[in-house]
Amino acid sequence: MTDLVIPAPSLPTVPTSTGGRFPVRRVFCVGRNYAAHAREMGHDPDREPPFFFTKPADAVVVDGADTPYPSATARLEHEVELVVAIGSAGSDVTADHALEHVWGYGVGLDLTRRDLQAEAKRLGRPWDAAKGFDASAPIGTLVPAAGVDPAAGAITLRVNGDLRQSGDLADQIWSVAETIAELSRFVALSPGDLLMTGTPEGVGVLDRGDTLEGTIAGVGSVRTRIV
Repeated sequence: MTDLVIPAPSLPTVPTSTGGRFPVRRVFCVGRNYAAHAREMGHDPDREPPFFFTKPADAVVVDGADTPYPSATARLEHEVELVVAIGSAGSDVTADHALEHVWGYGVGLDLTRRDLQAEAKRLGRPWDAAKGFDASAPIGTLVPAAGVDPAAGAITLRVNGDLRQSGDLADQIWSVAETIAELSRFVALSPGDLLMTGTPEGVGVLDRGDTLEGTIAGVGSVRTRIV
């Protein structure tokens, strides 16, 4: 066996309600999957199929831990989302069988450097710096898929106790099953993959000291403080 020339990086993990930890391999995100949010971002939700971007696995912030305010931005924004944890591999899966690949669900925050994203859009450049920065994905405790309905349930985000985002999983343009199936056309799903499934309307600016609490009925919550 070849010796490593540097120490191997640690594997990011997320706590689960079963007491074990879920190892994170990759983090995929689907853009503009709620009609009202698509409109508030200036887009027509009826025209486009799902599209995806990624965050590195080590962008995950464990529930309850502080999240550092990122550098190189003056407009950090919140997006609360349902997180899907993939438990078995698959490629080109059909929507009818997509949920068979799900280990469980959680609540996550897709933190965004909105000013960098706007500039990237203007220049036709990738969103990596706007979406895939350090500590950009706080994620709550994952719960097993059994008993969870990913097609319905209130989803909310409060900042310092004030309601910022409110919607329902039923408002998703593409269902969880459809989104998984579409993603599996482009990459082979693997155990340890996470999929963040889009956010309802009401995204807004965050400041240092803000406390965020996202909840999804029947799934759980995520909590973090911006420092």
